[in-house]
Amino acid sequence: MIGEIIELPKITDPRGNLTVAEGLSAVPFDIKRAYWVYDVPGGESRGGHAHKRLRQLVIALSGSFTVTLDNGRECQTVLLNHPWQGLVIEVNTWRTLDDFSSGAVCLVLASDHYEEDDYIYDYDEFLKYVGCSR
Repeated sequence: MIGEIIELPKITDPRGNLTVAEGLSAVPFDIKRAYWVYDVPGGESRGGHAHKRLRQLVIALSGSFTVTLDNGRECQTVLLNHPWQGLVIEVNTWRTLDDFSSGAVCLVLASDHYEEDDYIYDYDEFLKYVGCSR
């Protein structure tokens, strides 16, 4: 398995549930950056890259979407549709997010600040970087 689904603490309350994502506790890394993706038009895809050093936790805060992970040797597709679950994406993993439901909100918690040179946007370059060939 390339990516790991983790359960975040879910506090059930009749007034509304609460989930907490604390770095180095529920989240397996210190959180340095958070961003969210929303209003994705039908049929569009997000991601389409890999990171050399950055780790991420991807959460479907609302709605659902699929995440396809590829480490150059194996692929895994995961449906995210629970706000108390997150998908840990390790370094050297190509990721693509697809099939966004209407109103879906994708939260990404990242282990570091944005650094352009950490990204690999070309799949063939990614395969060379991880030591795989087609």
